[in-house]
Amino acid sequence: MSDGRHVLVLPERDAAEEAAEDAMERFSLSAEPRIVRDELAGEDDAEDAQWLVVIEDPSDGLSPQKLDEFAAEYDGWLEEE
Repeated sequence: MSDGRHVLVLPERDAAEEAAEDAMERFSLSAEPRIVRDELAGEDDAEDAQWLVVIEDPSDGLSPQKLDEFAAEYDGWLEEE
């Protein structure tokens, strides 16, 4: 994303929490990533949700490729604009 924010999409809350913690260390982030539950549109089951890890990157210094590879370690991906 071009606004200094990156969104990782992960399948489970535990994975999102672990990824957020790991991202702080791995990428030396100055702010803790936010974890947001994103219910899938049209789904009736409350269990059907994706978890978003929002990483603020005001200097736009993080590599999208590295972030996508990082998210893949948690069975997720980097959301493209």
